[in-house]
Amino acid sequence: MSPTMPAYLADTLSDRLAVIRRRPHELDHFDLLLTTDASAAALYREAQHRLLAVQVGAEVLLRRAVAQDPDFALGHATLALVVHDAGRDGRPHARAALRSAMHASARERSFVGAVAARVGRTANRKARWLRHLAEHPRDAVALNAAVPTIASSGAVEVTEQAWTLVESRQRDFGAHWWFTGLLGWVRQEQDRLGEAGELASWSLSAQPGAGHAAHAMAHVYYESGRHIEGLRWLDDWVARNRRTTVNAAHYSWHAALHELALGAHDDVRRRWYREIAPPHTTGLRALVDGVSLLWRAHLADAWEGPLPVELALDAVDPDMLTAPETPFAAMHAALALAAREDAVGLRLLGRTAVLDRRPVFRDLVAPFAAALGALVAGRADQSAELLLDLMPRVAGFGGSKAQRDVVEQTLLYALVRSGRSLPAQQLVQLRLDRAERPRG
Repeated sequence: MSPTMPAYLADTLSDRLAVIRRRPHELDHFDLLLTTDASAAALYREAQHRLLAVQVGAEVLLRRAVAQDPDFALGHATLALVVHDAGRDGRPHARAALRSAMHASARERSFVGAVAARVGRTANRKARWLRHLAEHPRDAVALNAAVPTIASSGAVEVTEQAWTLVESRQRDFGAHWWFTGLLGWVRQEQDRLGEAGELASWSLSAQPGAGHAAHAMAHVYYESGRHIEGLRWLDDWVARNRRTTVNAAHYSWHAALHELALGAHDDVRRRWYREIAPPHTTGLRALVDGVSLLWRAHLADAWEGPLPVELALDAVDPDMLTAPETPFAAMHAALALAAREDAVGLRLLGRTAVLDRRPVFRDLVAPFAAALGALVAGRADQSAELLLDLMPRVAGFGGSKAQRDVVEQTLLYALVRSGRSLPAQQLVQLRLDRAERPRG
């Protein structure tokens, strides 16, 4: 090694030379090594593009890539990640990646280990993911999967940590359309709506189907209270991208929020059946998009007749309602149980949360389940007190501000039902002021 050559650069060059001697090699869209042949690499690059654009087809392309090259460790690991984020078992693909890892570069081996920890739900999975990103900052697929977004539950569940992680990569990715859209998503969560809209617009001008940018734009419209303009924009974008975008039903959920705000209740019901109800959503998405919208419609008195909750829950594993894996899933499980007026289920969920080793379950999920249980039982005043107490901690549920907004809406409903008109009026005014104030 040259005495002036940095150690990390020497290690990178040595690693590349070793791989070149062992296996065919190609590069991904960010000039990172792919230890595979040209055909499998071409399939991987297209899959990488679709993952970053939040478009369908990545799983099929990755399956073709590993069929072309069964020793393509990175291909197997990325497939494991995609399958896992779709709510299925990615462990067989992770095991295939581990078996092939001896043929891979150091960066690929690190990614394999991080994915194996994540899909295997090991205790150190978050630390492994963060270590991989620290050592390989230009791994776009890894960063994409680290942040909770429309496409992923996120390897980093704490919101502020995810923001910091994305912001720390601005020098690595610059003005790339994917990163710009992802940064736009972060900015709208930080209440920097003007900047978020500019970033999302730039990303969409470079890549009109970019999912992160479109998702950021949807939130910008909602958070700024621009419901007519936002509904028009969403319907146009979805019409052009429904066949190619992942989780198209979530954009329909956003459109339905605008319709609720505008009082277009018939349109909400039609959209729910046409674009959101199963089979358009299944599993967690059936809770997050389907059932949560039904609960919001109930709060707004926007649904005529019984809520079709069971239609949505037929597409949900019952264990998801009683033993959810994350606070975000638990919040939506509680909403589903409340929507079907299941007081027993809410008590079971609360008991599970109290016994959970994670403080957020005990301190946030348990009282939320209790608040909804009180509301279902007709004790609106008790429900309001419990919700008022947990409101300062509601960010602990995870997800976006728009998704957590349902907690505040439930509080408003409980206040009205309990006859507490003054605090209800104050909360309404707070919500109006928040929507109308300028945000950069």
